[in-house]
Amino acid sequence: MSTSPDLHLKGAPTEQDTIPPVPGRPIFLLFGLPALLFALITWQVAAHGPLARVDERLSGSIVRPSRFYELLADLGNITVAVPVLAVVLVYVAVRAHRAGTDRWWLPSLAAAVLMAAVPAVIVPLKELIARPGPPVMGPGTGFYPSGHTATAAIAYGAAALLLLPWLRTPYARRELVIVCLALNTLVAFGLIRCGFHWPLDVVASWCLSVILLRLMVLVVARYGRGAAEG
Repeated sequence: MSTSPDLHLKGAPTEQDTIPPVPGRPIFLLFGLPALLFALITWQVAAHGPLARVDERLSGSIVRPSRFYELLADLGNITVAVPVLAVVLVYVAVRAHRAGTDRWWLPSLAAAVLMAAVPAVIVPLKELIARPGPPVMGPGTGFYPSGHTATAAIAYGAAALLLLPWLRTPYARRELVIVCLALNTLVAFGLIRCGFHWPLDVVASWCLSVILLRLMVLVVARYGRGAAEG
């Protein structure tokens, strides 16, 4: 069953509108550049190279723990970010189902699977790199990459990607993107300012999250189109 023209006129996205890859955007910027940055950062952190030493000096100069910054960091907690995504998953699935969209469940399912897979990606890297945390965190390892950052980036990023096709105006889409970026920036600022993570822990998680979100987009676009063409 394909989406009818009448439904499209009423604001329901077609299969091609459901978080598709952006035509003409260089694939390097979406996969290659984040992957290269992540590889570089991981190498420097694992070898405690010059970049890692600069990272530690920078962190030492900006750490100023406070309850306010802790609250910002808490926006990356599973108990905060995942429920936000869950609400969006249900909303988008219901809207798509009512609109008669082919494989209406696919975008929400893909986002849910991606969110569930975050620990499977992050935890082994934490154990492999075994980076100690900033001094305020005391002894212990497993701070690279940042799990809070990845949770926030995937939850808020996937929610934004799912909602974008259902927003009618460029202004609404722009505001949604701004809110998503703001939330992730606040989480990162809180984590770094409180000394919960080194700055490079956060940047590395952003790189990973960009790659994972892009994979989600490709999966939805590929199998969504397959349903429409079939």
